[in-house]
Amino acid sequence: MEKRLLPFSLLSILAVFCVAYYPLCGLFSCLLILAALYEFFYMVEKKGVRLFKPLGLLIGVLIPVTIYFRFSIQEGWQFLFVVIGVFVLFLSELTKKDAHQSVLSISATVFGVIYISWCFSFLIRIRQLPEGAMLTGFLILVTKSSDTGAYLWGKKFGKTRLLKRISPKKSLEGAIGGFFTSLAVGVIFSLFIGSINFWAKFFLIIILAIIAQLGDLFESLIKRDCQVKDSGKLLPGMGGILDVIDSLIFTAPTFYLYLTMMR
Repeated sequence: MEKRLLPFSLLSILAVFCVAYYPLCGLFSCLLILAALYEFFYMVEKKGVRLFKPLGLLIGVLIPVTIYFRFSIQEGWQFLFVVIGVFVLFLSELTKKDAHQSVLSISATVFGVIYISWCFSFLIRIRQLPEGAMLTGFLILVTKSSDTGAYLWGKKFGKTRLLKRISPKKSLEGAIGGFFTSLAVGVIFSLFIGSINFWAKFFLIIILAIIAQLGDLFESLIKRDCQVKDSGKLLPGMGGILDVIDSLIFTAPTFYLYLTMMR
């Protein structure tokens, strides 16, 4: 707990400034995506899979950059860029000395970009909406209070293993505690969001509280498959960047789609 306190405090302060100041939000999001994507590639490579890391990192950082600068790309151009990207991956595969794990190499590279870069970039899209600062802050608070609550409740009351084969330390008591912590924090801070009615916000908080834990479990599944404890060692006591943003990777697109499509 003591090891987590310093990086948690620094990240919390930085998050406040990023939410309040749009250019900093874009820059910090790009850095987080780049670091998390590098950690993901590193974990997968430990399984003996050779990835297209430089190309994957380049595409991964271009996605949030284009979103930040609000580049308007028509549907036809988007399809063309996807085709070009896949074509470049296949050309890169042809340069290898052997054809071992070709499909796996391409699939894992593309998956990493979609899973981390594309999904997390929805945080920038949310920040661009009317009331963007408040909505982004609300999303981060609801999501991360689930993580924090699950950790604290699990340390105090955790006895029943949630999914032992995926994450032996996660408990059912911690998951329940994280859900209700997220619910309480969300209800309190939803009072500052005036563009959504109360019951819609309440329903949304429930969805986000559940999806946040699913995002955390999914990253645990990846780590278990790659046989690593943490995605990295950049943050003492907390692991890597991917360990910190894993729940936001799932909640950010969910929140954005709700705000833009379901209302």
